[in-house]
Amino acid sequence: MSRLLGSVRARATLGATLVVAVALVAAGTAVLLSLRSNLLGEAGTQAERSAREVATELAVGTPYADLSLDVDDRPVQVVDEDGTLVAAGEDLERITGTGVDAVKPQPAASPGDAGDDDGDDDEDAGEPLEPGEIGERTTISDGSATIDGETEDYRFAAVPVETEDRGRLTVYAGAPLSAEHGAVNTALTVMLIGFPVLLAVVGWVTWLVTRRALRPVEGIRREMAAITASEDLARRVPVPGTHDEVARLASTTNETLAALEASVERQRRFVADASHELRSPIASLRTQLEVAAAHPELLDLDGAVEDTVRLQRLAADLLLLARLDAGERPADARVDLAVLAREEAAGRAGVSVREEGGETDAVTVAGSRGQLGRVLANLLDNAQRHARSAVVVSVRRDGGLAVVGVADDGDGVPEADRERIFERFVRLDDARSRDDGGAGLGLAIARDVAVRHGGTLTVHGGPAGGALFELRLPAA
Repeated sequence: MSRLLGSVRARATLGATLVVAVALVAAGTAVLLSLRSNLLGEAGTQAERSAREVATELAVGTPYADLSLDVDDRPVQVVDEDGTLVAAGEDLERITGTGVDAVKPQPAASPGDAGDDDGDDDEDAGEPLEPGEIGERTTISDGSATIDGETEDYRFAAVPVETEDRGRLTVYAGAPLSAEHGAVNTALTVMLIGFPVLLAVVGWVTWLVTRRALRPVEGIRREMAAITASEDLARRVPVPGTHDEVARLASTTNETLAALEASVERQRRFVADASHELRSPIASLRTQLEVAAAHPELLDLDGAVEDTVRLQRLAADLLLLARLDAGERPADARVDLAVLAREEAAGRAGVSVREEGGETDAVTVAGSRGQLGRVLANLLDNAQRHARSAVVVSVRRDGGLAVVGVADDGDGVPEADRERIFERFVRLDDARSRDDGGAGLGLAIARDVAVRHGGTLTVHGGPAGGALFELRLPAA
């Protein structure tokens, strides 16, 4: 069963069919009940009409023998106050439901006997009537009768009538329920035949509609499977022109593929650039060691140490970038940026720190002290590398932000390159030696750390003509 209902089409078809089935059963039941009620009401009306016709004849004094009791072969009984049958249809053989099972008239009571029962008993017999008056109240009951050998179900109506010489009489007349039974059975048969056909049509139409609606989804699935198999992230899934949920799904999938392609390409460039950057110090160190092995007196110990330090710094930078790319969340410690700036500036020639809010107004943020210290160290290294004589670090609060500015008096950064310098392994001065210019990871690391802390890192023109790097972080 789980495999049978494993597709959206099957579940949608089953769900739609069940909903329609419940609605049809409810509607069919309501129709049958309403039809039966209407037909019973119509049968009761017919029975009452027949009973009142006979009551009218009795009210005008028509003898029992001249009453219209065999019209349309319907059962009719006339009963006196004592419950004695005084008149009935000639073909009536058996009757139930009227309270009087007799089908043959009994001899009428004498006037004297009838008079003994008159008087104050009118109220016990029902509503008070004047001689010749027919009662307004009609009693309805269900039963059966056999007329001329045929037995049927009937709805009986009982109508009282007050006569001049025969006292209170009650006329029972019946209307057959065969039409009601036939109509209900016919409607039930039509429903039993039509409902399954209608449900089959609903299921078939739902199956076709869902197949057409889900056809783009199947196209997206096939294309995604092909992309996975080929590992070609440049491919995209087809976007239907329906502008519906499926189209938005395809667009979002393509956006995800584009982001994944960009991420993979960035990782490939990162690995290639890292390999290229690592190759130089490793090759230089190996050459020095090989020369030292052959000629110990030619060992350049200072150069070997510099290459080793450079290799160590580059490995540390690559490790930090790998952790940042993996989504490492910074710590939630409170860091005073003014104190951190003074610590990083200590021992650096030509670097000064200025707190614009005063020493009593602390500028604190929430984050990793180590990573934020790395940002300031990288910005100071970059500023000292390009400054002519001085580097100024400013710390201030700007509304809900903590702002750290690092300005130098160098040549500044061309406006066209102010975003490119934050890319990994980018150096603006191609002629600069790798030893002086670094690997081009410092600013990239600084921006990544700033973004991880919910802030920004940008570069502008400085007040002294050089570059001004601004770190903006949410204040704690």
